[in-house]
Amino acid sequence: MEVCYTTNMQKEYHFIVNTHSKTGKAAEVWRTLEQELRRQGASYTAHITQYAGHAAEIAAELTSGETPVFLVVAGGDGTVNEVLSGIRDLSLVTLGYLPLGSANDLARGLGLTDEPLEILRQILNSTATEAIDVGEVSWEGGSRRFAVSAGAGVDAAVCRRALTSPLKTFLNRIGLGGLTYGLLTISELFRTPRMRGVARMADGSEVVMDRMIFCAAMNFACEGGGVRMAPHASAKDGKLSVCCVCNIPKVVCLFAFVLLLMGKHEKIRGFVCVDTEELRLSMDRSLVVHADGEDCGDQQELTFRCLPNGLLMPRLLDR
Repeated sequence: MEVCYTTNMQKEYHFIVNTHSKTGKAAEVWRTLEQELRRQGASYTAHITQYAGHAAEIAAELTSGETPVFLVVAGGDGTVNEVLSGIRDLSLVTLGYLPLGSANDLARGLGLTDEPLEILRQILNSTATEAIDVGEVSWEGGSRRFAVSAGAGVDAAVCRRALTSPLKTFLNRIGLGGLTYGLLTISELFRTPRMRGVARMADGSEVVMDRMIFCAAMNFACEGGGVRMAPHASAKDGKLSVCCVCNIPKVVCLFAFVLLLMGKHEKIRGFVCVDTEELRLSMDRSLVVHADGEDCGDQQELTFRCLPNGLLMPRLLDR
């Protein structure tokens, strides 16, 4: 569904809106945002997503030509991921973001305010852009870009469960959706089987994981609703911050998870944290993979790479 509004303003904005984000609460917020757009006389088209994958289709259609496009995503991290993966040529796009989801890890990484209305006003008043890195995970027969993180193992299994979890729906309704990932992680730490994995970095170094729990490639510090997986990660250094976790007995996992939540895990035995431009991950059997919480299926061989300065975003006043 599209609604187009045109005035004499110079910029033309295309809003890709997921009104189902945060268990439907995003719809109410979007109504307020549209009132502000009309009040300011903005020239815009609203593209309302109708089903899973629709945001990627919209982004692909809007970027199919050779003309620069100003996209604004109104939704959660998953909606941003769909749009990123749908864009045909990143160099022709400026991407704004209005966080309306549960986890909002991209907003956290960008240092955005919790007020979408204020962010919208800043986007409309922005006169400059800034570049950030984008990640890409690929496997035989497919690939997907990511803004925040991608990984294989427990964190990906948690993301898969969260997509259809009644717990997430309940917590969203009472305003505690960010707790979903932490609670599901406690369960998955004991459910997900361990396996052997080898992570090979761009400089030739290797991490051998005999009992792999997960391996995450981070573009920003947090995933899963604020879990500081890579406390020193930067989306402007041309590298991914990789966190591999292995060889930790299950009985110690809960203690380690608490330290992970606190961002105090980097020097603990069993955690390997390293920055690299590219990572090749091989596992002895297929394991669930995610990109920004979106399910990428079960894969055995993966490549994570950084696309330096891959995405232009409007420069906002509070950053």
